Amino acid sequence: MTSILVLNGPNLNLLGQRQPDVYGSATLADIEKMCRAKAKSLGVDLEFRQSNDEGALLDMIHAARGVHIGIILNAGAYTHTSIALRDAISSVELPVIELHLSNIHAREEFRHHSYISGVSLGMICGFGAAGYPMAVEALHRHLGGAG
Repeated sequence: MTSILVLNGPNLNLLGQRQPDVYGSATLADIEKMCRAKAKSLGVDLEFRQSNDEGALLDMIHAARGVHIGIILNAGAYTHTSIALRDAISSVELPVIELHLSNIHAREEFRHHSYISGVSLGMICGFGAAGYPMAVEALHRHLGGAG
């Protein structure tokens, strides 16, 4: 089992169109391509998913147990609202890296709090699309892979 789940939450399907001044011009397909290239260079498989539905995200987290070695999660706005996602992460006992394209701490006050951070291995934020391959490498290294 050498597969990483990259899970994207609400509105991330609109990347490249939605507020490019905040989120950049890369599309989710562009980001997936970057992640796949990084994963291939590290010798790991990757599953890349997106949903606007909180319940679907919960189901994907639950299904990751026993299939993936870890999760990279950009929960979008659910970061700041979803205790259910936090509980799902805790229950699957997989390392999770929280990811954000923008620096959530430099934005509106309501974005400063994350329900995900307390149950995550770490957080990468503010590096735009480049944060995704950084997260793939960081998770791989955490799990004992060579960099």
